[in-house]
Amino acid sequence: MNDSLKGSARKLMLTGLLSSLELRLQEAQSHQLTHAQFLELLLQDELNVRQQRQIERRIKAAQFRERRCLEDFDWSFNPSIARSLVYQLATAQFVRQHRDLLLLGPPGVGKSHLAQALGHCAIKAGFAVLYVSIFDLIRELQSDSTAHEAQRTLSRWLKPDLLIIDDFGIKTLPPKSGECLLEIILRRHETRSTVMTSNRPIEEWGKLLHDVPAATAIIDRFLHHAEVIQITGRSFRLNEAALQRGRNPAATTTTTAPAETAPRVETQP
Repeated sequence: MNDSLKGSARKLMLTGLLSSLELRLQEAQSHQLTHAQFLELLLQDELNVRQQRQIERRIKAAQFRERRCLEDFDWSFNPSIARSLVYQLATAQFVRQHRDLLLLGPPGVGKSHLAQALGHCAIKAGFAVLYVSIFDLIRELQSDSTAHEAQRTLSRWLKPDLLIIDDFGIKTLPPKSGECLLEIILRRHETRSTVMTSNRPIEEWGKLLHDVPAATAIIDRFLHHAEVIQITGRSFRLNEAALQRGRNPAATTTTTAPAETAPRVETQP
């Protein structure tokens, strides 16, 4: 291959094109491709490489706790999960519509896995995603000492197309957490999409936040345009621990959902 051609590709930063150039030259010769067909293939190679790099950058920027995909999820373990609904959400249409999602259920049933997997799908659909534990979110929002710092931190959580807030309900939150979360929900309402996972039913959110009025306002806004998925069944983590100890997984305690059930929110057309 002509060194001058390779040098020009490097100067133009066409590294995707460069990696496939020799193969495409051979293909053009053996298949007698026209100049237009040859050029189209080369440009598509470059676009494919750039798209994959962009996806990798967005995955890194999302700060997922773990890299999860729907293909890795064990649907047979807790068959009550609405698989068809989850795959519908994986199209990221709810992000385009600025709708929200609440995953409710006890610890270990796969809420975090599904939330991060849906975030990964949204990234592949071209959206910016940010993942955070509720504890880290509140800690950052409450740690700023000046109004300028507070605004900069708030902007970080308002900017992504999809914000995933995980682990709500594991334990009670610090005082004034309700005010912090309420501002996030209010400012993102109908302008961006938010996914939340919670171990506790919405009736207990006021107690967890130490602020019933704020919790009521959060629920009112968040559930306005939201899909609610209630998950019941066994804990993946308890099952895995039992397998590691050599015990029969069926003998492990089955995790059940809280007695209260969340209201079903119908998706608007």
